[in-house]
Amino acid sequence: MDNPKQEQTFLMIKPDGVTRGLIGEIIERIEQRGLKIVALGMFKPTHEQMDSHYPKDKKWISRVGQKTLDTYEKYNLDAQKEVGTIDAYEIGVMVRGWLIDFMTSAPLVKIVVQGIHAIDMVRKLSGPTMPSMAEMGTIRGDFSVDSPIAANKGKRAVKNIVHASETPEEAQHEISHWFSPEEIHEYQRSVDASAF
Repeated sequence: MDNPKQEQTFLMIKPDGVTRGLIGEIIERIEQRGLKIVALGMFKPTHEQMDSHYPKDKKWISRVGQKTLDTYEKYNLDAQKEVGTIDAYEIGVMVRGWLIDFMTSAPLVKIVVQGIHAIDMVRKLSGPTMPSMAEMGTIRGDFSVDSPIAANKGKRAVKNIVHASETPEEAQHEISHWFSPEEIHEYQRSVDASAF
């Protein structure tokens, strides 16, 4: 990338963020940080759209399953008894299914954010994936009270308000998955002229 101010990332406000009326708060935090919203939309995804959003490779699914196994171990719970298996891949498939069910349960807000270190900055604003690990002052730390063990026991996804791309490759995939090039807008804000 030639211009660091042009870095783009993808942010999605999840069903819990939408139904709790946090859309404006989340957008305000992004803009107050000096990041620019260049694409925005509310929509109700199909199962197929969400299935294509999440990776399908065995490595990613197994990693998700291993995180779930680690959670069971941390809380001295029997994964075999809770979900019927201790195979990381099988558990990952289940968790991926719970994610898709959750993400198709209500409207979502999709956003492309642009600015210096946009990927890292939006991840920092969002806070760690697990709300219990998120510091106060982050979106998840301030607004999510869910935990992985509660989600696992309920056989559902963790309700953590937002999804934010983790890597440049993920951002590129998610932006192109959810937006056409014509939906992404280039414009100059009044503060842009004074920024280095």
